[in-house]
Amino acid sequence: MLAQQPTKPAKPSEIESQEITVEKSRRIELPPATRIINKIPAPKPNTDARKLTYEFQDRKLTIGDPRIQPTVLTPAQAQAEGRTALSNYVKIGAGNYNTFYGEGFYQTSTASGLGVEASARHLASAIGPVDGANSAQRETRLDLKGSYNTGNMKLTGGVGFDQQRYFFYGYRPITENGARVVPNRDSLLQRLSTFRLNLGIENTGKDQAVDYSLRTNLSSLRDAYRAAETDWSTHFQSSLAITDNIVALVDADASLTQRVDRETDTRNLFRLRPAFKYTAPNFAVTLALNAVNETDKRLGINNTRAFPVVNIDVVPAGNIHFFAGLDGDIVRNTLQSFLSENRWLAPDVVLANTTKSYDIYGGSKGQLGNGFSYEGKVSYARYRNFYAFNNTLADTTKFYTLYDGGYAQVLTLSGQIGYSPNDNFRSTLKADVFRYDLDRLDEAWGRPRVSASWQNSYSLEKKLFVTSDFYVYGGIHNKNFVTNETVRLPVIYDLNLKIDYLLGKQVSAFISFNNILGQTYQRYLYYRVQGLNFLGGISYSF
Repeated sequence: MLAQQPTKPAKPSEIESQEITVEKSRRIELPPATRIINKIPAPKPNTDARKLTYEFQDRKLTIGDPRIQPTVLTPAQAQAEGRTALSNYVKIGAGNYNTFYGEGFYQTSTASGLGVEASARHLASAIGPVDGANSAQRETRLDLKGSYNTGNMKLTGGVGFDQQRYFFYGYRPITENGARVVPNRDSLLQRLSTFRLNLGIENTGKDQAVDYSLRTNLSSLRDAYRAAETDWSTHFQSSLAITDNIVALVDADASLTQRVDRETDTRNLFRLRPAFKYTAPNFAVTLALNAVNETDKRLGINNTRAFPVVNIDVVPAGNIHFFAGLDGDIVRNTLQSFLSENRWLAPDVVLANTTKSYDIYGGSKGQLGNGFSYEGKVSYARYRNFYAFNNTLADTTKFYTLYDGGYAQVLTLSGQIGYSPNDNFRSTLKADVFRYDLDRLDEAWGRPRVSASWQNSYSLEKKLFVTSDFYVYGGIHNKNFVTNETVRLPVIYDLNLKIDYLLGKQVSAFISFNNILGQTYQRYLYYRVQGLNFLGGISYSF
């Protein structure tokens, strides 16, 4: 029997069997600017020496990441090269679903090494796919960042604020006397407000014996139900060359978290990962020990684990790599990280970290010539407290986190092929297949068994920029514990297109079409997304 709100476990450091789902309402979204302040004006990259970069990266959890990010790609590099001297901009646009979009970015730097940038972004849809204003949504983001570069050292800092306002519109239709009853939208409201502060220091000198980087981040989240989470995390990295072939590496993390809901909980995690890396012309090996301590006041956990880490990379010829390795970790789960996956969470969800006992992986990656690149990977991992999301028993519009308190084995097959013959065109095809062997959960609720994406970008004479992406997700299951019905969600197909056209040196027009196939799919049970939606507008650069 699955409890929808698990109580404190009978044994310390053990979580009872539970479950999860994840939701992302489909909406028009333009990716925010992710510019990094240059150390003072950076030279234009040498496109003649351009190399393909591998886009494949390990996920925090190689367990079938349930997040969908169906946003149109932006050809940032091509546009930046066309407008090197005009990095500041203001954008404004509108679309169906009574959507309004506004964004601005400004940066400045001085010859003394000081740089400042500010950005603001607002995206709102007054109506949505269900009962008009009952499925409206609004997002606002403000950021102020600064850096100071002395030549041998770089200081960075920033403050930011985010707010998401949306409604729990995944309710079932109700009729009274033959008439449909629409819930009061005020009873459905959720509002997430997050304040962010970060500071960092790193050395930038070319001939220093020790490289280091220290960054600390403080975030404070509050929601409409008076739940809150304060998270302070610090990350340190350092490297020291011992010989021409051997480098000593140190990674360290300290994360202090306080979550306030029905109860107040303190959750901390500390990690130390010393490593040695040996590099030869056609061979590299990294050996490390990952030592992690986690504490959780509410769950009565004080646990320390050590995981061996091995990574081997062999280059038999040219740009062809074969790699294999062993990894293990305790993956930190917070209210903020869960909300980034599924914003339809119920109050007072159970938070617990996921232990990756081991992850054995291997594969190959490389460049095949003529603009082609590839990567393939096989991973077999074992987890404790493998989590999922599923609708709650008391209110199916909200979701709880559910954990497999036993051991879960996950087999992941991943692959991608890239094609980029020049700077004007890039195409990437990715696919992942997941197999879940669970101990106490009946299903990996809300997680896809198959995911694929095809992303393309094209620019013509630095005036026309076209980007597209196509997503497919399948094998997602959820369960209604009221009716005891298991639902297999239909396969998701999502096609998006964006076009930018430079009308002049400072003015451009853009239009984006999302969910072109018009499939009002459910990524999360009972939450239909917007059908075909579009957004058009203009941009002014200065």
